[in-house]
Amino acid sequence: MTKVAVVGTVGIPACYGGFESLVENLTKYSSNNIQYDIFCSSKSYPKKLSHYNGARLTYVPLSANGVQSIFYDVISLIKCIFKKPDVTLILGVSGCLFLPIYRLLSSSKVVTNIDGLEWKRDKWSKWAKKFLKFSESMAVKYSDVIITDNKAIGDYVDTEYAKDNVVIAYGGDHAIIEHAKVEPEKDYYLSLCRIEPENNVEMILQAFVESEHKLKFIGNWNSSEFGRELKNRFSGKPNIDIVDPIYDLDQLFKLRSECRGYVHGHSAGGTNPSLVEAMHFGKPIFAFDCNFNRYSTEDKALYFSSPNELSEILTCTTNDDLATISQNMKLIAEKRYTWKVINQMYETTYV
Repeated sequence: MTKVAVVGTVGIPACYGGFESLVENLTKYSSNNIQYDIFCSSKSYPKKLSHYNGARLTYVPLSANGVQSIFYDVISLIKCIFKKPDVTLILGVSGCLFLPIYRLLSSSKVVTNIDGLEWKRDKWSKWAKKFLKFSESMAVKYSDVIITDNKAIGDYVDTEYAKDNVVIAYGGDHAIIEHAKVEPEKDYYLSLCRIEPENNVEMILQAFVESEHKLKFIGNWNSSEFGRELKNRFSGKPNIDIVDPIYDLDQLFKLRSECRGYVHGHSAGGTNPSLVEAMHFGKPIFAFDCNFNRYSTEDKALYFSSPNELSEILTCTTNDDLATISQNMKLIAEKRYTWKVINQMYETTYV
């Protein structure tokens, strides 16, 4: 039996983001010879389960996000010294400044997913970026295995650190609800993301204003001044529906099933879970033109880098081309982005 401790997520059951969905599905599809111990934030779980999906849950009384994430991860690693797991799977780099000490005091194999070059994100201050870059360098130097979720990030690790890495993306098939009733396609496009500048939210909204196609845009509009300003500016447009966050998979399944296509504005972060989830629905994908998105979609989606370009491809792409793109997206998703495949790839890193 291989004991694997997982550090760096809010916890499971998944109620937050991509890493949490990853851990939920790693535990769901794990082999019989893997025993997971998942560190969870007690701040996020009023009801504290002792086990979930066969995994043991250990709670830390701090938030797993923001500045507290550094201390949350470090405390989790300190607990691992006493738990003595065979493998320590670290998701994200916040607490990796502690890795040199951890390696001195633990014989555990360290596998780290460095996430999507977090230090490059616009939302961080100058000093936060410096800290995250330093933590990333510690992660790469002191881990036995580095996981990147996109080949573009893998190439960066090769160039920046001359370090071998394993590219493992995310599954998206959990978004498909078997036996659910699929309604006929409706006349709207769908976009779904955190409302941040790097996700090109304003670019997408402006393109739809110019094109007059209908758009449903789901996001956390009220979480920042940036989001509130966009919500106020575009809510009055007759063809744009500004939708507050939806986490219920049944509701999301209905919206994704009925839309004409998915518009993806992310420009950072490697392979984005929301993109691979959308690909499973066999809809045309309109993605911001960057190497991350081109790799994820194998250069077979439609790409834009300005409101005018998005407006033009929405209007001018033929139905035959859209059908071909839809088919390609589903084939790629079923080949590369299922949790059974992703789980097998993770488990090979534990050996």
